[in-house]
Amino acid sequence: MSKKSVLKKAIADSEAEIDALEKKRNRSQSAILEAYLNNTRPSNADAEYFRTYTKLIELERENLRKLNDQLAGLDD
Repeated sequence: MSKKSVLKKAIADSEAEIDALEKKRNRSQSAILEAYLNNTRPSNADAEYFRTYTKLIELERENLRKLNDQLAGLDD
């Protein structure tokens, strides 16, 4: 397989991973929002899940930027 096709596959995988992580984060985000709307404190577990998934999403987005930069470098 060519380097270009390997990078395109890695980009697609990275985008899918970001989508999956965002769906998981939405669950804790909804619980946090509901707690605030009900004037209660969100559970520590929901807050921790939200922080963890947010950090994982940030890391995966950085990885995606690097992959896209590598792909753009091959097109030159």
